Amino acid sequence: MIPFRFLHTADLHLDSRFAGLAHISPAIRAYLRESTFAALGRLVRVAIQENVDFIVISGDVYDVSDASLQGQLRFQEALKELGEHGINVFLIHGNHDPLDGLRLTTEMPRHVTVFGGEKPEHATAYRRIDGQEVASVSGISYPTAKVTNNTAVTFSRKPGSRLFHIAMLHGNVDGDLLHETYSPCSRRDLIERGFDYWALGHIHKRSVLHEKPVIVYPGNIQGRSIKETGAKGCYIVDVDEAGRSTLQFHELDFVRWQVRDLSIEGLSNEAEWIQKVEQVIEDIRAELPELMSVVRFRLIGRGDVHKVLAEKGAAEDLLSELQRREAIRAERKDYKGLVWTEGFAIESGLAIDRQRLLEEDSFLGEMLRIAEHTEHSPEALEELLNSALKPLLENQELRKLLSMTSQEEKLSWLRGSAEQGITMLGGMDDTVEAAESLSYQQAGGQNDEN
Repeated sequence: MIPFRFLHTADLHLDSRFAGLAHISPAIRAYLRESTFAALGRLVRVAIQENVDFIVISGDVYDVSDASLQGQLRFQEALKELGEHGINVFLIHGNHDPLDGLRLTTEMPRHVTVFGGEKPEHATAYRRIDGQEVASVSGISYPTAKVTNNTAVTFSRKPGSRLFHIAMLHGNVDGDLLHETYSPCSRRDLIERGFDYWALGHIHKRSVLHEKPVIVYPGNIQGRSIKETGAKGCYIVDVDEAGRSTLQFHELDFVRWQVRDLSIEGLSNEAEWIQKVEQVIEDIRAELPELMSVVRFRLIGRGDVHKVLAEKGAAEDLLSELQRREAIRAERKDYKGLVWTEGFAIESGLAIDRQRLLEEDSFLGEMLRIAEHTEHSPEALEELLNSALKPLLENQELRKLLSMTSQEEKLSWLRGSAEQGITMLGGMDDTVEAAESLSYQQAGGQNDEN
């Protein structure tokens, strides 16, 4: 087999609107919107610098089916630059940019192959240095926005070909609940088709699902929400004489999303908490000096500071101040190292003796025991949520939202509810022992009766 190199990418989502960010300055919103285009530009540079023979793009080039004119022109510009360097492109359309979407009626350049939507089609990839055939590439596009049948089982190797076989599929493998179950299939479906490499798209978290054959989600090239944390980019794939694939991840994003845990334990007052938040922001700035960061702080642990956070609105006040400071940086076009605080998730609690409360024969103790049991049992958690949310689940949209909610988010609801119960039952008195004293009084009364 002739060795070669290709680039695998997917889910560009060009011109994404980044909806859902509150109180964001116009300058920062403009930078966010430009970030998907900037990531595309970086992708082109990586392809050229790494001397790839061709590129496969596994769906969702655009964020919406009626892609913006700017998005289409910027993508055409990128394709033109790749063509000038002799880099061929193989492309399929996904659920966000189906074939029936409204777009410019222009023909693709000769170096770009767009696969149709009726059945998987075959094309041949060549090595740039000498024009030799190196791979058979197969793919199928979404004819419309919703493809609910298993298209993976319609793929087959090109008869009689001994080339390295690449299959391009935009779909949900093994039922990822955070994404729509479009073109659903199983890992076994892919393994049994006889391909050497499955170039997947649709799931925005990069992962290697299988090694032989190689089954890969590269993730999207630019995170667009707090649910898309961590480095985003593409894979460079080297195929050797034996047909073995070696993957190297390349970061492409200009804006990095992250969730940071920040414990309040050991903090005696509001000033110390503010100082700790500000220090973490400066740490992030130092860690990612070339990127803009968007961070959500998850406040955890137990301590007196929780009273200030829960009762006096300190988190909201600090959030406004932190955002004001970064907005000033943005007005100066100083985006590198900018750290935008998206919000605070308060999952901290009062400084109580939780173990002692768990052992108490009281209402509060029983509530905490139920919460702890449910936290360690996925089945119990689902049963509790379905029972508590039963009136809401009659609404189809709410049922859909709940089905797309991750286990970690559901656990966050549970923990938050338990802490709110402690706070309410404790009365938010000036002493940390308030929650405990309620439990002791209830348990003591019962002991007197016995």
